[in-house]
Amino acid sequence: MTGQDDRTFRLGTGAVALSILALVIGIAAVLVNGSLLSLRQFGFKFWVTRTWDPVAGDFGALPFIWGTLYSSFLALLISTPIALGIAVFLSELSPRALHQPLVFLTELLAAIPSIVYGLWGIFVLVPLVRSLEVATPQWLRHVPLFSGPPLGVGMLAAGLVLAVMVIPFTAAVTREILKAVPSSQREAAYALGSTRWEAIRLALYYGRTGIIGAVMLGLGRALGETMAVTMVIGNNPQVSASLFAPQYTMAAVIANEFTEAADELYLHALVEIGLVLFIITLIINAFSRLLIWSVSERRAPTVTGTVMPATEVAA
Repeated sequence: MTGQDDRTFRLGTGAVALSILALVIGIAAVLVNGSLLSLRQFGFKFWVTRTWDPVAGDFGALPFIWGTLYSSFLALLISTPIALGIAVFLSELSPRALHQPLVFLTELLAAIPSIVYGLWGIFVLVPLVRSLEVATPQWLRHVPLFSGPPLGVGMLAAGLVLAVMVIPFTAAVTREILKAVPSSQREAAYALGSTRWEAIRLALYYGRTGIIGAVMLGLGRALGETMAVTMVIGNNPQVSASLFAPQYTMAAVIANEFTEAADELYLHALVEIGLVLFIITLIINAFSRLLIWSVSERRAPTVTGTVMPATEVAA
């Protein structure tokens, strides 16, 4: 009877695990089936063409791919140091009186709907960004990164609002990872004469794989974000390195134009953009897994002149 229960349990959990694979395959199949007309007409050129002209029936996803990746990695660049700093402070340095209020506020930020962030972006962030753009020296505006009209809506506003949305996710997960680091790791570092910074650095190294996962979780949130970005990015399908230029993302164009698709090719092109976003997400997740595997093989940082083997501190 016990053996039968064990086999049933294994089969049940195996079926649940396989359902994840079936779900991914099912989503891919639906997206491919819904974009067949666009796939046949444009092929790979859809990925590299800049034109998006529904009237002429000429579609290319490059401006949306560029806008999605640019805004997401810009948000990641801004949010990661801040989120790590918040997590380290809450888990290692925060006074007891501040700990719970700060944890509550961090989790509250993660629970705010994206439309609220979008409204905050329109009424607060966009005017601030516009003031910053207007105050930019004229000589600096000749640099491609800072060229463009001072509208306020654009890539910089989108990157900032995404960073604000990503910070609580990354910070909360990183804080839990640092809390899970055994106290013996810190105690061993202090016993060797380490400073507090060296002990914290060792704790960060111990939880490095989880921290990378937290950052990738934030990146996934940024890649798929729709409403907040739609409201502040300007929604102009162009490829530009400028932080001030209005641009577009894949999720935003689907949300804005899906109900306006007047013909079958237009609809299939929008579904193919969803397929492109799905593929890019898979690629980034695969890259993050390779990154985790690579860092897990490295050696631990030096603690007061001693290099600890990676096998002793690996998560």
